Amino acid sequence: IPHGCGFPGDPSTPDSPSLPTDASTSPDAVKRSHWCNVAYWEHRTRVGRLYTVYEQSVSIFYDLPQGNGFCLGQLNLDNRSETVRRTRSKIGYGILLSKEPDGVWAYNRSEHPIFVNSPTLDIPNCRTLIVRKVMPGYSIKVFDYEKSCLLQHTAELDYADGPYDPNSVRISFAKGWGPCYSRQFITSCPCWLEILLSNNR
Repeated sequence: IPHGCGFPGDPSTPDSPSLPTDASTSPDAVKRSHWCNVAYWEHRTRVGRLYTVYEQSVSIFYDLPQGNGFCLGQLNLDNRSETVRRTRSKIGYGILLSKEPDGVWAYNRSEHPIFVNSPTLDIPNCRTLIVRKVMPGYSIKVFDYEKSCLLQHTAELDYADGPYDPNSVRISFAKGWGPCYSRQFITSCPCWLEILLSNNR
């Protein structure tokens, strides 16, 4: 892994220059740095605030008995379309998003597929958007730290579906988008997530 990319979990990059040795400084203060923020969208509208993730993993769900994490079912929006309501009902147990040493993984815990796009899932120097379908019960590495470091040194592509962030992942619940689907852009999907990864810049 190239040094200096600064991604959390990268063993070649320390999370802080040095850990405090002062006994009055709480060790919990070091653990409180976040590794991502999650935005929930319905078509072109962001619903609710950014959800900041501090723990190694987070559940993002609509309905999870005794669930702990980001509950999309509690987010209110006036005048939801029928399409959004139907898609929200399919989120169910949602996904488990987990930060691992090699990257970020998403495990599909719902009863319907999820669709994922990430700079590290795309084919390098290819202008075709790659959207991966992940069936219920399966997982995918949605962001690869090593590939991301390599991609930072390539030319930035001009994406037709909005601003490009090399440190973000987009996940749609139940509905795909891109060249193989009737929805060309993620903003046409009823319910989707934007995972904004922190890279300790």
